[in-house]
Amino acid sequence: MITIPYITALTTYFSYGLLFAFGQLRDFFRKIFDWWSKSSLQGYAPICLGLEDFYVRRLYLRIQDCFNRPISSSPDAWFDLVERISNDNNKTLKRTTKVKRCLNLGSYNYLGFAAADEYCTPRAIETLKNFAPSSCSTRVDGGTTTLHVELEKCVANFLGKEAAIVFGMGYATNSAILPVLMGKGRLIISDSLNHNSIVNGARGSGATIRVFQHNTPSHLEKVLREQIAEGQPRTHRPWKKIMVVVEGIYSMEGELCQLPEIAYVYLDEAHSIGAVGKTGRGVCELLGVDTADVDIMMGTFTKSFGSCGGYIAGSKELIQYLKYTCPAHLYATSISPPAAEQIISSIKVVNGEDGSSRGAQKLAKIRENSNFFRSELQKMGFEVLGDNDSPVMPIMLYNPAKIPAFSRECLKRNVAVVTVAFPATPLLLARARICISAAHSREDLVKALEVMSEVGDMVGIKYFPAEPEKQQLEGDRVKLE
Repeated sequence: MITIPYITALTTYFSYGLLFAFGQLRDFFRKIFDWWSKSSLQGYAPICLGLEDFYVRRLYLRIQDCFNRPISSSPDAWFDLVERISNDNNKTLKRTTKVKRCLNLGSYNYLGFAAADEYCTPRAIETLKNFAPSSCSTRVDGGTTTLHVELEKCVANFLGKEAAIVFGMGYATNSAILPVLMGKGRLIISDSLNHNSIVNGARGSGATIRVFQHNTPSHLEKVLREQIAEGQPRTHRPWKKIMVVVEGIYSMEGELCQLPEIAYVYLDEAHSIGAVGKTGRGVCELLGVDTADVDIMMGTFTKSFGSCGGYIAGSKELIQYLKYTCPAHLYATSISPPAAEQIISSIKVVNGEDGSSRGAQKLAKIRENSNFFRSELQKMGFEVLGDNDSPVMPIMLYNPAKIPAFSRECLKRNVAVVTVAFPATPLLLARARICISAAHSREDLVKALEVMSEVGDMVGIKYFPAEPEKQQLEGDRVKLE
Protein backbone atom coordinates (compact mmCIF):
# COMPACT_ATOMS: atom_id res chain seq x y z
CA MET A 1 0.00 0.00 0.00
CA ILE A 2 1.15 3.56 -0.72
CA THR A 3 2.34 5.60 2.26
CA ILE A 4 1.88 9.31 1.60
CA PRO A 5 4.25 11.79 3.31
CA TYR A 6 2.38 14.00 5.77
CA ILE A 7 3.38 17.25 4.03
CA THR A 8 2.31 15.88 0.64
CA ALA A 9 -1.02 14.69 2.02
CA LEU A 10 -1.59 18.02 3.79
CA THR A 11 -0.85 20.14 0.70
CA THR A 12 -2.99 17.84 -1.47
CA TYR A 13 -5.95 18.12 0.91
CA PHE A 14 -5.44 21.88 1.03
CA SER A 15 -5.43 22.12 -2.78
CA TYR A 16 -8.64 20.13 -3.11
CA GLY A 17 -10.19 22.16 -0.28
CA LEU A 18 -9.29 25.39 -2.05
CA LEU A 19 -10.79 24.17 -5.33
CA PHE A 20 -13.93 23.04 -3.51
CA ALA A 21 -14.32 26.33 -1.64
CA PHE A 22 -13.90 28.52 -4.73
CA GLY A 23 -16.17 26.22 -6.74
CA GLN A 24 -18.92 26.46 -4.13
CA LEU A 25 -18.51 30.24 -4.03
CA ARG A 26 -18.88 30.49 -7.80
CA ASP A 27 -21.93 28.21 -7.69
CA PHE A 28 -23.49 30.43 -5.01
CA PHE A 29 -23.14 33.55 -7.16
CA ARG A 30 -24.35 31.66 -10.22
CA LYS A 31 -27.56 30.74 -8.39
CA ILE A 32 -28.09 34.41 -7.52
CA PHE A 33 -27.65 35.50 -11.14
CA ASP A 34 -29.80 32.61 -12.41
CA TRP A 35 -32.58 33.67 -10.05
CA TRP A 36 -32.86 36.98 -11.94
CA SER A 37 -32.81 35.41 -15.39
CA LYS A 38 -35.52 33.29 -16.95
CA SER A 39 -34.65 29.62 -17.34
CA SER A 40 -35.91 27.54 -20.26
CA LEU A 41 -34.93 24.29 -18.54
CA GLN A 42 -37.64 24.16 -15.90
CA GLY A 43 -39.20 20.71 -15.70
CA TYR A 44 -36.07 18.94 -16.98
CA ALA A 45 -34.17 16.62 -14.68
CA PRO A 46 -30.45 17.35 -14.30
CA ILE A 47 -28.08 14.93 -16.03
CA CYS A 48 -25.69 14.90 -13.07
CA LEU A 49 -26.54 15.36 -9.41
CA GLY A 50 -24.79 16.85 -6.42
CA LEU A 51 -21.05 16.40 -6.05
CA GLU A 52 -20.74 14.50 -9.33
CA ASP A 53 -21.97 17.53 -11.26
CA PHE A 54 -19.80 19.82 -9.13
CA TYR A 55 -16.69 17.69 -9.73
CA VAL A 56 -17.20 17.65 -13.50
CA ARG A 57 -17.82 21.38 -13.80
CA ARG A 58 -15.34 22.79 -11.30
CA LEU A 59 -12.49 20.29 -11.41
CA TYR A 60 -12.53 17.99 -14.44
CA LEU A 61 -13.40 20.57 -17.12
CA ARG A 62 -10.47 22.73 -16.06
CA ILE A 63 -8.02 20.02 -17.09
CA GLN A 64 -9.97 17.95 -19.62
CA ASP A 65 -7.44 18.81 -22.34
CA CYS A 66 -5.11 16.36 -20.56
CA PHE A 67 -7.50 13.46 -21.25
CA ASN A 68 -9.09 11.82 -24.31
CA ARG A 69 -6.45 13.15 -26.68
CA PRO A 70 -7.19 11.96 -30.24
CA ILE A 71 -4.44 10.48 -32.43
CA SER A 72 -4.26 10.12 -36.21
CA SER A 73 -1.76 7.28 -36.64
CA SER A 74 -1.03 3.82 -35.31
CA PRO A 75 -0.03 3.75 -31.60
CA ASP A 76 3.62 2.95 -32.28
CA ALA A 77 6.63 4.23 -30.32
CA TRP A 78 5.89 7.63 -31.90
CA PHE A 79 2.44 8.74 -33.03
CA ASP A 80 0.62 11.76 -34.44
CA LEU A 81 -1.45 13.56 -31.83
CA VAL A 82 -4.25 15.86 -33.03
CA GLU A 83 -4.10 19.31 -31.48
CA ARG A 84 -7.25 20.80 -29.92
CA ILE A 85 -8.29 24.32 -28.97
CA SER A 86 -10.91 25.78 -26.66
CA ASN A 87 -12.67 29.14 -26.89
CA ASP A 88 -14.69 28.77 -23.69
CA ASN A 89 -12.15 28.11 -20.94
CA ASN A 90 -11.88 24.38 -21.60
CA LYS A 91 -15.60 23.62 -21.40
CA THR A 92 -15.48 22.30 -24.96
CA LEU A 93 -12.53 21.29 -27.11
CA LYS A 94 -12.40 21.48 -30.90
CA ARG A 95 -10.04 19.44 -33.02
CA THR A 96 -7.80 21.30 -35.44
CA THR A 97 -6.07 20.12 -38.61
CA LYS A 98 -2.66 20.33 -36.90
CA VAL A 99 -0.92 17.21 -35.66
CA LYS A 100 2.05 16.86 -33.34
CA ARG A 101 4.58 14.03 -33.57
CA CYS A 102 4.98 12.71 -30.02
CA LEU A 103 6.83 9.97 -28.20
CA ASN A 104 4.12 7.54 -27.06
CA LEU A 105 4.33 6.58 -23.38
CA GLY A 106 0.64 5.88 -22.92
CA SER A 107 -0.46 3.00 -25.18
CA TYR A 108 -0.54 -0.67 -24.15
CA ASN A 109 1.54 -1.62 -27.16
CA TYR A 110 3.84 -3.83 -25.09
CA LEU A 111 5.33 -5.99 -27.85
CA GLY A 112 5.02 -3.44 -30.66
CA PHE A 113 2.40 -5.36 -32.68
CA ALA A 114 -0.01 -2.38 -32.84
CA ALA A 115 1.93 -0.87 -35.74
CA ALA A 116 2.54 -2.46 -39.14
CA ASP A 117 4.34 -5.78 -38.74
CA GLU A 118 6.14 -7.64 -41.51
CA TYR A 119 4.50 -10.97 -40.55
CA CYS A 120 1.13 -10.05 -39.00
CA THR A 121 -0.08 -7.17 -41.18
CA PRO A 122 -0.07 -8.95 -44.59
CA ARG A 123 -1.99 -11.87 -43.08
CA ALA A 124 -4.56 -9.57 -41.48
CA ILE A 125 -5.05 -7.80 -44.83
CA GLU A 126 -5.47 -11.13 -46.64
CA THR A 127 -8.03 -12.19 -44.03
CA LEU A 128 -9.92 -8.94 -44.59
CA LYS A 129 -10.21 -9.84 -48.29
CA ASN A 130 -11.29 -13.43 -47.62
CA PHE A 131 -13.58 -13.03 -44.59
CA ALA A 132 -14.62 -9.30 -44.63
CA PRO A 133 -14.36 -6.93 -41.63
CA SER A 134 -17.08 -8.62 -39.57
CA SER A 135 -18.94 -11.90 -39.30
CA CYS A 136 -22.16 -9.91 -38.70
CA SER A 137 -23.45 -12.66 -36.44
CA THR A 138 -23.13 -14.19 -32.99
CA ARG A 139 -20.96 -17.23 -32.38
CA VAL A 140 -23.95 -19.57 -32.02
CA ASP A 141 -25.51 -18.46 -35.31
CA GLY A 142 -23.20 -17.76 -38.26
CA GLY A 143 -20.35 -16.00 -36.46
CA THR A 144 -17.96 -18.91 -35.91
CA THR A 145 -15.38 -19.10 -38.69
CA THR A 146 -12.39 -21.38 -39.08
CA LEU A 147 -10.30 -18.52 -37.69
CA HIS A 148 -12.26 -18.45 -34.42
CA VAL A 149 -11.76 -22.19 -33.95
CA GLU A 150 -8.05 -21.86 -34.74
CA LEU A 151 -7.70 -18.88 -32.38
CA GLU A 152 -9.25 -20.72 -29.44
CA LYS A 153 -6.94 -23.71 -29.99
CA CYS A 154 -3.98 -21.34 -30.33
CA VAL A 155 -4.79 -19.53 -27.05
CA ALA A 156 -5.34 -22.79 -25.14
CA ASN A 157 -2.01 -24.20 -26.35
CA PHE A 158 -0.21 -20.93 -25.60
CA LEU A 159 -1.48 -20.96 -22.00
CA GLY A 160 -1.15 -24.69 -21.41
CA LYS A 161 -4.88 -25.14 -20.72
CA GLU A 162 -7.34 -27.70 -22.11
CA ALA A 163 -9.60 -25.22 -23.90
CA ALA A 164 -10.36 -21.54 -24.39
CA ILE A 165 -13.18 -19.26 -25.49
CA VAL A 166 -12.70 -15.81 -27.06
CA PHE A 167 -14.84 -12.68 -27.00
CA GLY A 168 -14.91 -9.48 -29.04
CA MET A 169 -14.31 -7.15 -26.07
CA GLY A 170 -11.85 -7.43 -23.21
CA TYR A 171 -13.93 -5.47 -20.68
CA ALA A 172 -16.99 -7.62 -21.38
CA THR A 173 -14.99 -10.77 -20.76
CA ASN A 174 -14.85 -10.04 -17.03
CA SER A 175 -18.19 -8.27 -16.70
CA ALA A 176 -20.07 -11.05 -18.55
CA ILE A 177 -18.24 -14.14 -17.29
CA LEU A 178 -18.38 -13.54 -13.53
CA PRO A 179 -22.22 -13.39 -13.40
CA VAL A 180 -22.31 -16.73 -15.24
CA LEU A 181 -19.88 -18.45 -12.90
CA MET A 182 -21.12 -16.96 -9.63
CA GLY A 183 -24.53 -16.22 -8.09
CA LYS A 184 -26.57 -16.28 -4.91
CA GLY A 185 -25.04 -18.41 -2.16
CA ARG A 186 -21.56 -17.97 -3.62
CA LEU A 187 -18.65 -15.83 -2.42
CA ILE A 188 -16.27 -13.65 -4.45
CA ILE A 189 -13.11 -12.53 -2.65
CA SER A 190 -11.60 -9.71 -4.68
CA ASP A 191 -8.39 -7.71 -4.45
CA SER A 192 -9.18 -4.16 -3.32
CA LEU A 193 -7.58 -2.68 -6.45
CA ASN A 194 -9.04 -5.00 -9.08
CA HIS A 195 -10.11 -3.50 -12.42
CA ASN A 196 -13.56 -1.93 -12.86
CA SER A 197 -14.63 -4.74 -15.20
CA ILE A 198 -14.11 -7.24 -12.36
CA VAL A 199 -15.95 -4.98 -9.91
CA ASN A 200 -18.96 -4.64 -12.22
CA GLY A 201 -18.97 -8.34 -13.05
CA ALA A 202 -18.89 -9.26 -9.36
CA ARG A 203 -21.71 -6.85 -8.54
CA GLY A 204 -23.82 -8.16 -11.40
CA SER A 205 -23.43 -11.75 -10.30
CA GLY A 206 -25.54 -11.41 -7.17
CA ALA A 207 -22.84 -13.20 -5.17
CA THR A 208 -21.61 -11.98 -1.79
CA ILE A 209 -18.44 -9.91 -2.23
CA ARG A 210 -15.58 -9.57 0.25
CA VAL A 211 -12.42 -7.54 -0.37
CA PHE A 212 -8.89 -8.21 0.84
CA GLN A 213 -6.04 -5.73 1.15
CA HIS A 214 -4.25 -5.18 -2.13
CA ASN A 215 -1.72 -7.91 -2.90
CA THR A 216 -1.62 -9.13 0.72
CA PRO A 217 -1.96 -12.95 0.88
CA SER A 218 -1.93 -12.93 4.71
CA HIS A 219 -5.08 -10.77 4.78
CA LEU A 220 -6.64 -12.94 2.06
CA GLU A 221 -6.05 -16.00 4.25
CA LYS A 222 -7.68 -14.21 7.19
CA VAL A 223 -10.75 -13.29 5.10
CA LEU A 224 -11.01 -16.86 3.78
CA ARG A 225 -10.83 -18.37 7.25
CA GLU A 226 -13.50 -15.98 8.58
CA GLN A 227 -15.86 -16.57 5.67
CA ILE A 228 -15.48 -20.35 5.71
CA ALA A 229 -16.12 -20.39 9.46
CA GLU A 230 -19.12 -18.04 9.34
CA GLY A 231 -20.71 -19.31 6.13
CA GLN A 232 -23.52 -17.47 4.35
CA PRO A 233 -25.13 -14.41 5.97
CA ARG A 234 -28.09 -15.14 8.28
CA THR A 235 -28.32 -18.88 7.51
CA HIS A 236 -24.60 -19.68 8.12
CA ARG A 237 -24.84 -22.48 5.60
CA PRO A 238 -21.60 -23.41 3.79
CA TRP A 239 -20.82 -21.41 0.69
CA LYS A 240 -21.74 -23.17 -2.56
CA LYS A 241 -18.59 -21.81 -4.21
CA ILE A 242 -15.75 -19.47 -3.26
CA MET A 243 -13.72 -17.66 -5.92
CA VAL A 244 -10.62 -15.50 -5.41
CA VAL A 245 -10.16 -12.90 -8.16
CA VAL A 246 -6.80 -11.20 -8.79
CA GLU A 247 -4.93 -9.52 -11.64
CA GLY A 248 -1.57 -10.58 -13.08
CA ILE A 249 -0.31 -7.00 -13.34
CA TYR A 250 -2.45 -4.34 -11.69
CA SER A 251 -3.10 -1.72 -14.34
CA MET A 252 -2.89 1.34 -12.08
CA GLU A 253 -0.08 0.11 -9.83
CA GLY A 254 2.17 -1.87 -12.19
CA GLU A 255 2.59 -4.53 -9.48
CA LEU A 256 2.72 -8.28 -10.01
CA CYS A 257 0.23 -10.31 -7.97
CA GLN A 258 1.56 -12.63 -5.24
CA LEU A 259 0.38 -15.62 -7.27
CA PRO A 260 2.51 -18.37 -5.68
CA GLU A 261 0.84 -17.67 -2.32
CA ILE A 262 -2.73 -17.76 -3.70
CA ALA A 263 -4.60 -20.89 -4.84
CA TYR A 264 -7.86 -21.59 -6.67
CA VAL A 265 -8.09 -18.27 -8.41
CA TYR A 266 -9.66 -16.40 -11.29
CA LEU A 267 -6.59 -14.71 -12.79
CA ASP A 268 -6.95 -11.58 -14.96
CA GLU A 269 -3.87 -11.35 -17.20
CA ALA A 270 -4.99 -8.38 -19.31
CA HIS A 271 -1.67 -6.55 -18.81
CA SER A 272 0.65 -9.49 -18.16
CA ILE A 273 -0.02 -12.04 -20.91
CA GLY A 274 2.59 -11.63 -23.64
CA ALA A 275 4.39 -8.90 -21.70
CA VAL A 276 6.17 -10.85 -18.94
CA GLY A 277 7.74 -14.27 -18.65
CA LYS A 278 10.64 -15.71 -20.62
CA THR A 279 8.38 -16.81 -23.48
CA GLY A 280 5.56 -14.30 -22.87
CA ARG A 281 3.26 -16.70 -20.99
CA GLY A 282 2.48 -14.10 -18.31
CA VAL A 283 2.83 -14.09 -14.53
CA CYS A 284 2.48 -17.87 -14.19
CA GLU A 285 5.68 -18.34 -16.15
CA LEU A 286 7.41 -15.38 -14.51
CA LEU A 287 6.61 -16.50 -10.95
CA GLY A 288 7.00 -20.23 -11.57
CA VAL A 289 3.34 -21.18 -11.10
CA ASP A 290 1.91 -24.14 -13.03
CA THR A 291 -1.11 -23.00 -15.06
CA ALA A 292 -2.86 -26.19 -13.92
CA ASP A 293 -3.01 -24.60 -10.45
CA VAL A 294 -5.01 -21.64 -11.78
CA ASP A 295 -8.66 -22.55 -12.26
CA ILE A 296 -9.72 -19.78 -14.65
CA MET A 297 -7.33 -17.69 -16.75
CA MET A 298 -8.62 -14.50 -18.30
CA GLY A 299 -6.78 -12.07 -20.53
CA THR A 300 -7.16 -9.58 -23.37
CA PHE A 301 -5.67 -9.26 -26.84
CA THR A 302 -5.62 -5.46 -26.73
CA LYS A 303 -2.21 -5.05 -25.08
CA SER A 304 0.57 -7.36 -26.18
CA PHE A 305 -1.08 -8.70 -29.35
CA GLY A 306 -2.14 -5.44 -31.01
CA SER A 307 -5.76 -6.46 -31.56
CA CYS A 308 -9.08 -6.50 -29.69
CA GLY A 309 -11.12 -8.88 -27.56
CA GLY A 310 -10.51 -11.17 -24.63
CA TYR A 311 -10.39 -14.84 -23.66
CA ILE A 312 -11.15 -17.32 -20.90
CA ALA A 313 -9.02 -20.47 -20.63
CA GLY A 314 -9.63 -23.45 -18.38
CA SER A 315 -10.92 -27.00 -18.38
CA LYS A 316 -12.98 -28.39 -21.26
CA GLU A 317 -16.00 -28.64 -18.95
CA LEU A 318 -15.71 -24.98 -17.96
CA ILE A 319 -15.40 -23.73 -21.54
CA GLN A 320 -18.29 -25.94 -22.72
CA TYR A 321 -20.46 -24.56 -19.90
CA LEU A 322 -19.59 -20.96 -20.86
CA LYS A 323 -20.44 -21.60 -24.52
CA TYR A 324 -23.93 -22.66 -23.47
CA THR A 325 -24.56 -19.94 -20.87
CA CYS A 326 -22.43 -16.81 -21.36
CA PRO A 327 -24.36 -13.83 -22.87
CA ALA A 328 -21.17 -12.43 -24.43
CA HIS A 329 -20.89 -15.65 -26.45
CA LEU A 330 -24.59 -16.18 -27.16
CA TYR A 331 -25.69 -12.65 -28.04
CA ALA A 332 -22.65 -10.55 -28.98
CA THR A 333 -21.13 -10.38 -32.46
CA SER A 334 -18.05 -12.56 -32.73
CA ILE A 335 -14.58 -11.08 -32.86
CA SER A 336 -13.67 -9.56 -36.24
CA PRO A 337 -11.86 -12.10 -38.51
CA PRO A 338 -8.93 -9.75 -39.32
CA ALA A 339 -8.56 -9.08 -35.59
CA ALA A 340 -8.54 -12.83 -34.96
CA GLU A 341 -5.85 -13.34 -37.60
CA GLN A 342 -3.77 -10.54 -36.04
CA ILE A 343 -3.85 -12.40 -32.70
CA ILE A 344 -2.99 -15.76 -34.26
CA SER A 345 -0.10 -14.25 -36.24
CA SER A 346 1.31 -12.34 -33.25
CA ILE A 347 1.22 -15.47 -31.07
CA LYS A 348 3.08 -17.33 -33.82
CA VAL A 349 5.74 -14.60 -33.83
CA VAL A 350 6.08 -14.84 -30.03
CA ASN A 351 6.40 -18.64 -30.33
CA GLY A 352 8.97 -18.34 -33.13
CA GLU A 353 6.66 -20.12 -35.59
CA ASP A 354 7.22 -17.38 -38.17
CA GLY A 355 10.69 -18.78 -38.80
CA SER A 356 12.52 -15.94 -37.04
CA SER A 357 13.70 -14.98 -33.56
CA ARG A 358 11.78 -11.69 -33.54
CA GLY A 359 9.42 -12.93 -30.83
CA ALA A 360 12.24 -13.70 -28.42
CA GLN A 361 13.87 -10.37 -29.28
CA LYS A 362 10.65 -8.49 -28.54
CA LEU A 363 10.27 -10.24 -25.17
CA ALA A 364 13.86 -9.48 -24.22
CA LYS A 365 13.44 -5.88 -25.39
CA ILE A 366 10.28 -5.17 -23.36
CA ARG A 367 11.94 -6.59 -20.24
CA GLU A 368 15.14 -4.62 -20.83
CA ASN A 369 13.29 -1.37 -21.62
CA SER A 370 10.98 -1.68 -18.62
CA ASN A 371 13.71 -2.36 -16.09
CA PHE A 372 15.98 0.35 -17.51
CA PHE A 373 13.28 3.01 -17.52
CA ARG A 374 12.04 2.15 -14.02
CA SER A 375 15.57 2.16 -12.62
CA GLU A 376 16.42 5.54 -14.14
CA LEU A 377 13.18 7.15 -12.90
CA GLN A 378 13.91 5.95 -9.38
CA LYS A 379 17.48 7.24 -9.57
CA MET A 380 16.11 10.68 -10.51
CA GLY A 381 13.98 10.78 -7.35
CA PHE A 382 10.51 10.01 -8.75
CA GLU A 383 8.16 7.87 -6.67
CA VAL A 384 7.53 4.94 -9.01
CA LEU A 385 5.14 2.11 -8.19
CA GLY A 386 5.25 -1.46 -9.44
CA ASP A 387 7.71 -4.33 -9.75
CA ASN A 388 10.64 -5.11 -12.00
CA ASP A 389 9.73 -6.61 -15.41
CA SER A 390 6.37 -4.81 -15.35
CA PRO A 391 5.92 -2.48 -18.35
CA VAL A 392 3.40 -0.38 -16.37
CA MET A 393 5.01 2.39 -14.30
CA PRO A 394 2.85 4.79 -12.29
CA ILE A 395 4.65 7.99 -11.23
CA MET A 396 2.96 9.58 -8.23
CA LEU A 397 1.79 13.20 -8.65
CA TYR A 398 -0.62 13.54 -5.68
CA ASN A 399 -1.44 17.26 -5.92
CA PRO A 400 -4.30 18.16 -8.32
CA ALA A 401 -2.39 21.14 -9.74
CA LYS A 402 0.48 18.84 -10.76
CA ILE A 403 -1.76 16.65 -12.94
CA PRO A 404 -2.27 19.18 -15.76
CA ALA A 405 1.13 20.76 -15.22
CA PHE A 406 3.01 17.50 -15.76
CA SER A 407 0.85 16.44 -18.72
CA ARG A 408 0.98 19.79 -20.54
CA GLU A 409 4.69 20.38 -20.01
CA CYS A 410 5.56 16.91 -21.30
CA LEU A 411 3.35 17.48 -24.34
CA LYS A 412 5.11 20.79 -25.08
CA ARG A 413 8.30 18.74 -25.35
CA ASN A 414 6.67 16.15 -27.65
CA VAL A 415 6.24 13.44 -25.03
CA ALA A 416 2.67 12.12 -24.60
CA VAL A 417 1.86 10.71 -21.16
CA VAL A 418 -1.36 9.49 -19.53
CA THR A 419 -2.37 11.10 -16.24
CA VAL A 420 -4.88 9.41 -13.96
CA ALA A 421 -6.91 10.99 -11.18
CA PHE A 422 -10.08 10.55 -9.14
CA PRO A 423 -12.40 8.63 -9.62
CA ALA A 424 -10.05 6.18 -11.41
CA THR A 425 -7.75 6.41 -8.38
CA PRO A 426 -8.34 7.47 -4.75
CA LEU A 427 -8.55 11.25 -4.32
CA LEU A 428 -5.02 11.65 -2.92
CA LEU A 429 -3.29 9.23 -5.28
CA ALA A 430 -3.22 10.99 -8.67
CA ARG A 431 -0.48 9.69 -10.93
CA ALA A 432 1.00 9.56 -14.41
CA ARG A 433 0.92 6.04 -15.86
CA ILE A 434 3.81 5.20 -18.16
CA CYS A 435 3.54 2.19 -20.49
CA ILE A 436 6.77 0.95 -22.06
CA SER A 437 6.93 -0.90 -25.38
CA ALA A 438 9.39 -3.19 -27.11
CA ALA A 439 9.08 -0.74 -30.01
CA HIS A 440 10.87 1.97 -27.99
CA SER A 441 14.53 2.35 -28.83
CA ARG A 442 17.09 3.23 -26.14
CA GLU A 443 17.31 6.69 -27.72
CA ASP A 444 13.52 7.11 -27.29
CA LEU A 445 13.76 6.19 -23.61
CA VAL A 446 16.70 8.49 -22.97
CA LYS A 447 14.81 11.40 -24.55
CA ALA A 448 11.75 10.62 -22.43
CA LEU A 449 13.87 10.49 -19.27
CA GLU A 450 15.50 13.83 -20.06
CA VAL A 451 12.11 15.47 -20.64
CA MET A 452 10.54 13.92 -17.54
CA SER A 453 13.49 14.88 -15.37
CA GLU A 454 13.23 18.49 -16.54
CA VAL A 455 9.45 18.59 -16.07
CA GLY A 456 9.73 16.77 -12.74
CA ASP A 457 12.03 19.49 -11.41
CA MET A 458 9.72 22.20 -12.75
CA VAL A 459 6.53 20.68 -11.32
CA GLY A 460 8.09 19.40 -8.10
CA ILE A 461 7.28 15.69 -8.17
CA LYS A 462 10.69 14.29 -7.29
CA TYR A 463 9.72 13.23 -3.79
CA PHE A 464 12.98 11.39 -3.10
CA PRO A 465 16.60 12.59 -3.32
CA ALA A 466 18.27 11.76 -6.62
CA GLU A 467 21.18 9.33 -6.70
CA PRO A 468 24.61 10.86 -7.36
CA GLU A 469 25.17 8.83 -10.55
CA LYS A 470 24.53 11.66 -13.00
CA GLN A 471 26.64 10.33 -15.85
CA GLN A 472 24.37 7.39 -16.71
CA LEU A 473 22.11 9.14 -19.22
CA GLU A 474 25.01 11.07 -20.70
CA GLY A 475 26.86 7.78 -21.21
CA ASP A 476 23.86 6.29 -22.96
CA ARG A 477 23.61 9.35 -25.19
CA VAL A 478 27.32 9.08 -26.15
CA LYS A 479 26.89 5.39 -27.00
CA LEU A 480 23.91 6.16 -29.18
CA GLU A 481 25.73 8.89 -31.02
